Amino acid sequence: MIAISQPRYMTADDYLEWESHQEIRHEYCDGEVFAMAGGTKNHDELAFNMRRLLIDKVENDRCRMSGSDVKVMVKEGLFFRYPDLSVSCDDRDEGSDTFYTFPKLIIEVLSDSTENVDRGDKFQEYIQIPTLEEYVLISTKRIQVECFRRGEGRMWLYSPYREGETVEIASMGVELPIEKLYRNVRLDIVKAEQTS
Repeated sequence: MIAISQPRYMTADDYLEWESHQEIRHEYCDGEVFAMAGGTKNHDELAFNMRRLLIDKVENDRCRMSGSDVKVMVKEGLFFRYPDLSVSCDDRDEGSDTFYTFPKLIIEVLSDSTENVDRGDKFQEYIQIPTLEEYVLISTKRIQVECFRRGEGRMWLYSPYREGETVEIASMGVELPIEKLYRNVRLDIVKAEQTS
């Protein structure tokens, strides 16, 4: 998704009340609000494919998975973000219909306009969530998935996957051929747009 800055400052409680009446989604970053614009077909296809590939495991483990319409609260209300996919297996998340506080897995599909934020600010925010075990980035430009997994102490382990490889979503105990994730994704369109 594309974040569009709208200088608007408010408390986290004010934001939650205000946003519940908005027609479009907004992320909240320490008092500042950003409108979220739509994505591309490839972006949507990748998020849909990942959701489809994880759903059986999520349901069998009695977890909950949400798409980009459900927020994740980070650092006691300082940040509310809309990941493309998030999974929570924590009963404490049953108390809210609009956001997770204790996600186990967060997945972002990268786009030109959000890649820097997804790799930078969001990564730094998400790793502060004690229950988060894995952060996954999916490229829309090439067949590539990057997994960041919580290690010992404050260490995060990096595992990249490319064409022909099997992606391991370790937090859910799932392995999937990367080609299944990229099914119906038109990377040739992206390449043509980049050379124009």
